[in-house]
Amino acid sequence: MCTVYILFSSELNRYYIGHTCDQIAERMRKHLTAHKGFTAKAKDWKIVYTESYPDKSSAYRRELEIKGWKSSKKIFELISKG
Repeated sequence: MCTVYILFSSELNRYYIGHTCDQIAERMRKHLTAHKGFTAKAKDWKIVYTESYPDKSSAYRRELEIKGWKSSKKIFELISKG
């Protein structure tokens, strides 16, 4: 089972969209530790939305679909429905 997730940082006022086939808690731990990626810019990331998928390719396709929206408003609408 894989998960598509959306994180939000109040500090940056930004969303981060990703997917993982690990446990979501483990993935969050990685986001909140020191690393070189985008989420290293803040330490206040919170999970605001998740969707489950049966396999990595399905989750990745959904991640790309959401990223393709390029709209915080549309992402906020998705989160509000969930």
